[in-house]
Amino acid sequence: MFKTPVVSRTEKRVPMAVAVRIAGHPALPGVETTFTEDVSSRGAKVYSARRWKADERLQMATLTGNFQSVARVAWCQQSREVGFAVGVEFLERSGEWVVAPRVIASDAMAS
Repeated sequence: MFKTPVVSRTEKRVPMAVAVRIAGHPALPGVETTFTEDVSSRGAKVYSARRWKADERLQMATLTGNFQSVARVAWCQQSREVGFAVGVEFLERSGEWVVAPRVIASDAMAS
């Protein structure tokens, strides 16, 4: 039986529905309008009608505001609610996301 590896998060996710567009599926091109279930400054759990593979790249942008990012698919699981739940990690981001990155004390001292 396949078990999903347990990954320790450095930052807790905040339950928040954010309307987003995702694109870049290798087999099913096009843009999908969907929403997040929870977010952090480093990534999000987003719903998709498409099945994604771990380590695939996608483009994600908010419908309102100016946030966009290339993101890495960390995991994808079939969802009872809507198609697939997909965990994404932001790689190349620009604009303002709904959760600001945490400033770590050592980072603040280096500035």
